[in-house]
This record gives sequence, structure tokens and C-alpha cells, in this order.
Amino acid sequence: MKPIKSFREYVQILKEYNEVVAINQEVDWNLEMSAIIRRAYELPAPAPLFKSIKDSTLGFEVLGAPVGMSPNKEHPFIRVALSLGLPINTPAPELVEAWSHLPDVTPISPRLVTDGECKENKLFDDEIDLTKLPTPYIHVGDGGRYINTYGILIVRTPDGSWVNWSISRVMLEGPRTMAGVVIASQHLGKIYKEWKAIGKEMPFALCLGVDPGIAMIAGYPLPDNVNEGEMIGGWYGEPIDVVKCETSDLEVPATSEIVIEGTASLEEMIPEGPMGEYAGYTWVGHEKPVPRFHVTAMTHRNNPIMPVCAAGIPPEENHTNWGVAIAASIQNELRKKGLPIKECFIPLESAVHWLVVTVDRRQQRDDNEELAHEIGKTVFATRGGSYVPKVIVVDDDIDPSDINQVVWALATRHHPDKRKAMKDQNVLPLVAYLDAKEKRGGQTTKIVYNCLLPLKKWTDKSPLEASFRGYPEELRNHIIENWEKYGY
Repeated sequence: MKPIKSFREYVQILKEYNEVVAINQEVDWNLEMSAIIRRAYELPAPAPLFKSIKDSTLGFEVLGAPVGMSPNKEHPFIRVALSLGLPINTPAPELVEAWSHLPDVTPISPRLVTDGECKENKLFDDEIDLTKLPTPYIHVGDGGRYINTYGILIVRTPDGSWVNWSISRVMLEGPRTMAGVVIASQHLGKIYKEWKAIGKEMPFALCLGVDPGIAMIAGYPLPDNVNEGEMIGGWYGEPIDVVKCETSDLEVPATSEIVIEGTASLEEMIPEGPMGEYAGYTWVGHEKPVPRFHVTAMTHRNNPIMPVCAAGIPPEENHTNWGVAIAASIQNELRKKGLPIKECFIPLESAVHWLVVTVDRRQQRDDNEELAHEIGKTVFATRGGSYVPKVIVVDDDIDPSDINQVVWALATRHHPDKRKAMKDQNVLPLVAYLDAKEKRGGQTTKIVYNCLLPLKKWTDKSPLEASFRGYPEELRNHIIENWEKYGY
């Protein structure tokens, strides 16, 4: 398949695959819209496309759950596959395998064009009223309405050498102000620090509704100083079109549905949060000071479509987009290290708290305990591994994307004496169980569960798996072919 080169095209293709339900009746931005999105995730159901949102500018639409799981039981990851430009029947481990090669593409710089769809409407200064956008109040207990949950923030270093595209939540404050989450250890925070060092406010562009591949790469844990715009060009095999902003020199994807431009204050700090997060909790009362984002311009397509992710209990985009990307980046690093791994996957049900790594039995070493420890140490040293607090190492007879198999392996193959705790590891402050000290310091104890069976398991005296796949292949195929004849 060819990559999908705009969010508008993505929505249309989702419709063709029955992955969208248009909701024409008016819905309230205050909880109702997000509650519908949450139910769509959890059933799962097609992505809701809201055509009429209370107290919002006429013609503005919202697509909820843009990369949620599909009700299509044969192809549950169809939205992820389409986002990456891959066949819709690509299984989860193969999605990770394909995406793991992103760091190895030859970068292709974006192509600057003079005009684009995002310039169809232009608003400046007092013409802008962000409160009229269909911005949802997502969870009971949230600190405010979140204008960005699945758009990309574009910033660059003062010298222009590093342009970063990332997904970072942004809370609405007023008609022309927003609260932007800037975490020091993240790329956005590192670039913000450079602007602060020279005493100049950081220009930003918030793009809502971008190519699905751009949203996917914005969740990929690429190294410092790597430009996502060049890497997605390498992934597509051709440059993406960008246009200049109206009030800064930043360049944005030309097909963006909505672009909000402005600067991040160095001095003005305002409260942000809490927000229901990817771990599945809303920590009521946990607000924090963040920079105020001042808005100077807004451009948008005619009848723009705004994406919304209602974060929370899996699965949603934090687990499909981010989880697949983290697993892919770690798989790339483990392979480069020469370790005998076969697949990596972050089970959606673990809310990005588990990484399952399978080991190729044909290359297995005599000392499985040391191998599992080496895998864990390598994982935690990567940027992607900084997000994951627990690693489960299993033999390759386990499908890492099948939570039932993972739980079975963890329960029956892991000896409590064979877990390896590693102290003082870098961690994302949003990990659910961290205490206040760990959140501030960005470090915690992480663990590796060694579920590798001794090599002697594979001798003639080894136990056999008591399951359907333990029967001869010819018999299994016969039963599958005659399943309906049996009365099922």
C-alpha cells in the first residue's frame, strides 16, 4: 500500500473500511463526546466522527479514536496498519518488525511549497477564539479542556539544526492561551531549555490533523537531534510538503487540518492538569505549573477535522501508536546489539508498562539468566526503554501480542528467584506507581522477568504443550476446515 498523505484522506479510507461512524446529532464537548470515544475504544467499535459539537464553530468536526483498535476481528490493527501505509492484514508483531526499521531509512528533507490546504482560512490576534473549537473536556477530574491529544507540536532549536515533531498534551486556558506540558527529559523540554538559555520565547506550531504516518512518527522515540520530518520522508520514499507559518519561520505539514502558531513563555507559568493518562488513572488534585503558550495565528482547512484521543485504560492511541513505536525502536536496538531476540511487543493491556521480548530458541545461550539480564540492561539503556518499567523475556514459542500466552508464560515459567531488579533507571514521570521522589528525580527500580526455560526443555524428555497447537498439524488443519460441520 502507498502511504496516506493527509488526515482528510485517512478519514475517507477509514470510511471505506467501515471504521468510521458519522454522528450527526449534536453532542456536548463537556464529557459526552469523550465518553462516546471511550466506549468506542472499549467495545471496540468504529471511530466516531462528530459532525455537530455544542457551542463550537459550525463546520468543525472531530474524529475520536483515530488509531483505536478495530471491531474487525480478522484485522484488529487495521488503523495502525493504514497509518503506517502497510497492508490491513499485517499482524501485530509484523507491524513492530516493519516499524523497527524506521531508524535505518535514508532521511529525505521536507519540500517547502508556497501554499497548502492548511492555508485556506487565516485568523490573527483578536480573530482567534480557541474556546470555539470543539475542544473536549475528556475525563471527570481533568484540570481543563485538552485541545491537543493527538496533534503534533513542532519546535526547533535556536540555531535551526534540530526540528522536533512530537505529541504532547496541551490544555486550553483562554481564547488565545494554552498550557503546554514541557518535561525537561523530553525533546520538547530540551529545546525549550535552549531558548531559555538565550532569553527568547520559543516559537511553536501545533498541528491538529496531520498525515497518519506523521502522527505515528511523532510517537517514535528517536534519538536527540534527529528530525522527524526527514525520517518520515525516508519512510515514505519521498519528501512531505511543508509550508511556512504566518508568524514564525517554522514549517508545518501543508495538509494539516488546523495549525495554531505562537510562542511559549519563559516567565509565565500556569497550572496544568490533571488529565486522565495512558496508565488508566486521573490523579485528582495533581496539577503542576507549565509554560503559558501565547497564540498569534491560526490557519485551517475548510471544514477541518480535529483528532481526539481520550486517554485511559487500554487500548487507545498511547498504546497503539506509542506502544508499537517503543517496541519497534527497542527491537531495532536489541538486534544491533547482536542479541538473539526474535520479536518485541508491548501488550496493549499493560498500558505500556510491560515489554515482552522473545528469544530465538535456535540461538539460545547456555546461561539463560545472564541472557535475560543482558536483554533487560540493553532495553533500559535505550530511549524507548526509559518508558518501560518491566521486561518479560520468553522463548519464541510465545506470541508476544497474545496476552493469554504472555500471562501463561509469566505464571508457569518464571521462577521468583530469577527476576532481576535494576535500581536507579531513567523513567517517564507518568508511570502509574511512582512515588513523589521518583517522579521528581525521573529514576526508579526496574525489573526483568526471566521466563526462559532451561535448554534441557528441548530434549526428548521435555514436556509437551497441552494445547490445540500441540496436536499434529494435519489434524489441526482438518479440524479447522470442518469446524462449521461440527456445528460451530
